[in-house]
Amino acid sequence: MTTNRILLLGGLWLDASAWDGVVAHLGRADAARRDAVAVTLPGQGDGNTSATLDDQLAAVLAAVDAEPGPVVVVGHSGSCSLAWMTADARPEKVAKVVLIGGFPWADGQQYFPFIPPTDGAVRFPGWEAFEGPDSADIDEQTRAAFAAAAIPVPEGVTGATVRLSDDRRFDVPIVVVCPEFSREQARGWIDSGDAPEVARAKHVELVDIDSGHWPMLTRPAELARILAQV
Repeated sequence: MTTNRILLLGGLWLDASAWDGVVAHLGRADAARRDAVAVTLPGQGDGNTSATLDDQLAAVLAAVDAEPGPVVVVGHSGSCSLAWMTADARPEKVAKVVLIGGFPWADGQQYFPFIPPTDGAVRFPGWEAFEGPDSADIDEQTRAAFAAAAIPVPEGVTGATVRLSDDRRFDVPIVVVCPEFSREQARGWIDSGDAPEVARAKHVELVDIDSGHWPMLTRPAELARILAQV
């Protein structure tokens, strides 16, 4: 097991505080005292409504470059693409990429094409859109708090094009954490071509976690234990 710094990137509508429980557990003995930092992404917690995907990538790269050694980059959901873009930009500095509840897009695809923006931002659409396995483990209090705090993500982020150019990214090991889907489902998607970037990676590990789509909120201790072993 390595002891590289872990950088945590939240998915849409989340700011860095979404990782507080995971960071706390990673600092405890039962999670091997891993050092983790949640990166504040422009447009998601800093009040910058004109932020772009390039701004977010620059913020993550600045965090990577500030570390004296290699780092583990963790992306959740939509930010799986951002984590992979980081590996593409710094393949010599990223020791491993962890993908939670998602897969990265390939070069040339839109960063988040699923929900159209309103007034320049993609807003949380409400829990109806996530009924089923995504949200089955989220209680009403957490749902209400999430919806109240959800940050509209600027269109400059969601509508941007993913750019990848360095094939050395495929040398970076990937860990796919499977929350609302199983390892078997993930393997099927990879083998069928639905996750082409992961399919081309030389080292891929699949790990189950018994949770919905947001394990950092509902299963922080379990997620911390997984991250402590990467």
